[in-house]
Amino acid sequence: MSFVTANGLTKSYRVGERSLTVLRDLDLAVDGGEMVAIVGASGVGKSTLLHVLGGLDRAERGTIAVGETELTALPDPELVKFRNQHVGFVFQFHHLLPEFSAVENAEMPMRIARVRLADARRRAEELLRRVGLGDRLAHRPGMLSGGEQQRVAVARALVMRPALLLADEPTGDLDEDTAGALHALIREMHQTFHLTSIIATHNPRLAAACDRILRLEGGKLAAG
Repeated sequence: MSFVTANGLTKSYRVGERSLTVLRDLDLAVDGGEMVAIVGASGVGKSTLLHVLGGLDRAERGTIAVGETELTALPDPELVKFRNQHVGFVFQFHHLLPEFSAVENAEMPMRIARVRLADARRRAEELLRRVGLGDRLAHRPGMLSGGEQQRVAVARALVMRPALLLADEPTGDLDEDTAGALHALIREMHQTFHLTSIIATHNPRLAAACDRILRLEGGKLAAG
């Protein structure tokens, strides 16, 4: 049964004097527990699609449902709350806050949600240990390697126990060996936490590890 459903998504941007349509009447259905790769050329709209699916941006037309919630019907404050509680994001660049430690970065979504600090700290520490950073809890991002920083970002994405994980080129800034280790970690977290995952990637190894590959081209999705 589909857990993520999008129908008729259309999204455009102004580029100088003209309008550029990157999503054009796009449909998508992802089953609960499925791990789907979105592939396609640079600039084709993969990031835009993930941002729209996760409620970071809104389409001009179309509908999106995650579980029983229709995101396109939610007013902005409720959409922000839903995104914080039910959607985990991992981006190509980790976007960690440099002045905070690994554990403080990982627990940030729980602090934003006003979860009790002791509970947030316990959950963040548990996840950092799961991703292999139990001895790096107090390290700031500048003291961590690129792969370690992305592991903190994965822990942060999962700290609120989301049902949906969206990853946008999560290995795009890593060397091949480090990317391979992160591939394995994402797959492990997907299975361990029974996630539904959608991953935009140029990396054929990561795409091949997914249950299904879809190609974004001309604003629409087709089997990859």
